[in-house]
Amino acid sequence: MAGTTKDVIAQYDRYVMKTYVRTPLVLTKGKGSRVWDLEGREYLDLFPGWGVSGLGHCHPWIMKALRGQSGRLIHLPNNYYHPAQAKLAKKLASLAFDGKVFFANSGAEMVEAAIKLVRCWGHAQTPAKHEIIVMERSFHGRTMGALSATGQSKYQEGFGPLLPGFVCVPFGNLAAVQRAITPNTCAILLEPIQGEGGVQVATPEFLGGIRELATRHQLLVIYDEIQTGMGRTGTWFAFQQTGVEPDVMLLAKTLGGGVPIGAMLAKRAIADVLAPGTHGSTFGGNPLVAVSALAACEVIERQKLLERAAAFGTVARERLTALQARCPIIAEVRGAGLMIGIELRVDGRPIVEACRAQGVLINCTQERVLRLLPALTITRAQLDRGLSVLERVLEASATHA
Repeated sequence: MAGTTKDVIAQYDRYVMKTYVRTPLVLTKGKGSRVWDLEGREYLDLFPGWGVSGLGHCHPWIMKALRGQSGRLIHLPNNYYHPAQAKLAKKLASLAFDGKVFFANSGAEMVEAAIKLVRCWGHAQTPAKHEIIVMERSFHGRTMGALSATGQSKYQEGFGPLLPGFVCVPFGNLAAVQRAITPNTCAILLEPIQGEGGVQVATPEFLGGIRELATRHQLLVIYDEIQTGMGRTGTWFAFQQTGVEPDVMLLAKTLGGGVPIGAMLAKRAIADVLAPGTHGSTFGGNPLVAVSALAACEVIERQKLLERAAAFGTVARERLTALQARCPIIAEVRGAGLMIGIELRVDGRPIVEACRAQGVLINCTQERVLRLLPALTITRAQLDRGLSVLERVLEASATHA
């Protein structure tokens, strides 16, 4: 028996490391954009699994794929072959750009893999070619390499010395990127839209300028699309809205349909730099997660979720921009598709709590940026209901500000 919410939280306090700031909810069931807590209360989830449940909770096609594969073969070491992993790699290359894929279990692992790939590529040219230019306010994960590449000191404090070889520049400042390039530079790593950084959107000019600098100086470009990928922005990948391709792209979150998977897609000219034995992952791309990811791709295609994300995202941003005119605590509304940031002039955390009290789950990052990542499968009625609650809470907060 689970006991009460208080009992479960007490067990966490006693037995689980306190590495997260947890909301006092014990969630036990999810379906689509709805979740239920231990006491049976229902919530509309507009931030499902930090984007992992981008197709909603327990999508029936995902569940069918998992049930079917779990009865045949769950795990297979990567010294053997499996049809689903091969099919998934081919699918990702067909959706993005021609290349080869390395699979692991999370976004941070993909960043670690990318660091090794581009440094190995750089070392093949000259041993000193190892530096990676990264962006301020970026977030790439909490493992040591990914943490070293992250452009937010608050995540790094207390964990030094960090991995050397990262040069941090302001996001969106092409001149700063150019100044940071030296003969030791091998790559530029960035998120097309910074998620944890406050839903900051890179302009086409910035991405195009990065590509031009990389070509001129013989550098590699890495896009961290861990949060933006798999339809979140209204295209399969955010880079497709500008047409500026990377050399390496990193995926996770929505890719697995709810189960742990990460993928690094690298163009053919550089993919084979990582030879046998240079990198690996015990669980990476196993049969269970591979069939789930293939099902996720099928869901996005057959249910036309790219079009839905683009259309519903426009609806949401238009409503929130209209609200901004009569709600002075809103400084800016930004994003793409169903990746939406609402920058406030006040602390956003009380807004999150007030929405939760009214049955809607959202997120706040950078203290003042409300972040919405609704499932791509959300219905129009659910989206409208969630936005109505958020509008009421923001208007009430503005009245008391």
